[in-house]
Amino acid sequence: MRIVSLLPSATDMIAELGLLDSLVGISEDSNWPPEVLSKPLVARTRIDVSGLTSAEIDVLVNESSSESHSLYAVDADLMNELQPDLVITQDLCEVCAVSSGDLTTACPIGTEVFSMNPRSFDDVIESMVTLADRLGVHERGVAAAEAMRAKVDAVRAAVAGLEWPRVFVAEWMDPPYGSGHWLPEMVESAGGTNVLSKPGEYSFATTWETVLAEEPVLIVLAACGFSLEQALERSSELQLPVRTVVVDGDAHFSRPAPRIADGVRQLAHLIHPEAVADPGLPYAELPLGVAPVR
Repeated sequence: MRIVSLLPSATDMIAELGLLDSLVGISEDSNWPPEVLSKPLVARTRIDVSGLTSAEIDVLVNESSSESHSLYAVDADLMNELQPDLVITQDLCEVCAVSSGDLTTACPIGTEVFSMNPRSFDDVIESMVTLADRLGVHERGVAAAEAMRAKVDAVRAAVAGLEWPRVFVAEWMDPPYGSGHWLPEMVESAGGTNVLSKPGEYSFATTWETVLAEEPVLIVLAACGFSLEQALERSSELQLPVRTVVVDGDAHFSRPAPRIADGVRQLAHLIHPEAVADPGLPYAELPLGVAPVR
């Protein structure tokens, strides 16, 4: 089977299933594991975010959305050259990855489009099995799903009976976005009380004043689609009067793939370092401030 993945999380899963040899094309956002970077780029983002602040990126994304302009350009000629049997995409978030609507005129006739749209943590785990079934490797999918559950179950056991401090996870910095979909569940599995947002809902813009009014003892900046380095570049001047930690949101939080189970372990360590060992994932703490920013 010849597969084009226009969804970074699907690319992660295909690698986890041991099927990278079947992957013939990817989107620009697919970056894990490193060997996928040699695959042909079938889709690219229309917005160059290098050098832009988080506020400027938010404005551009919202303008594109309001004007119904896609954030992604799909190379129809390359798609036709690659002749995939299966193209994997999503319809959950137009900002996060190529959606099925972007493929209206870009797929060769007869190509199957497979859309993945998990909303909860369990959905993410089950999507491993669903994709594995479609690719004919059911047992590998079950094993990967069970490995994810085992990691999270171990964390839940480690924090059972402990006090649950209040935690806010921001999916963006300026303006801050309350976390959505599976992220509130990740906080709760890690032994924290998630504030402002609810499981399964979309992320939403808020203000730092609103966040601080909820009295979190920990703020985690897990910028959607951004690595730790990219997030740090755009949050270096942010100083909040609460412990604030920047993590690799793209790898371990916003991308619904196997590595979010490791994100739960990192959250648990940040919340309960005495109970959960550091899993070794990168993060950085921002200096404390004395007043909220905007």
